[in-house]
Amino acid sequence: MDKELFEKGKTIRGEVVGKEFVAFREVDEFNLPMQELVTEYCWGAIWSRPDLDRRSRSILTIGMLAALNRPEELAGHIRGGIANGLTKAEIRECLLQIAVYVGMPAGLGSFRVASKVFAELGI
Repeated sequence: MDKELFEKGKTIRGEVVGKEFVAFREVDEFNLPMQELVTEYCWGAIWSRPDLDRRSRSILTIGMLAALNRPEELAGHIRGGIANGLTKAEIRECLLQIAVYVGMPAGLGSFRVASKVFAELGI
């Protein structure tokens, strides 16, 4: 493992989706390698690249997770999108576009996830 990328990843992951998701509280011997991989490569190697800002990365990630029907990850990245400057209206537009290009079930499910997140955040 590249410790520098891992530490950079922990910082970015905490800033985007919240420090509680980087605390590794629910990590055990079995899933620790997965958390290290995600933190080092996804957050450290990719999210730290300079040629695409975090706001744009959030839009892309929300779209991909909605298209892949990954509601738990989508909820975290909707929160991250808000942290990265996306508005509720912009997230709505992303999800409407998902519905048209990927399908109405993905769009409807994504709207349910987003509505729940917005309610939790009080927005």
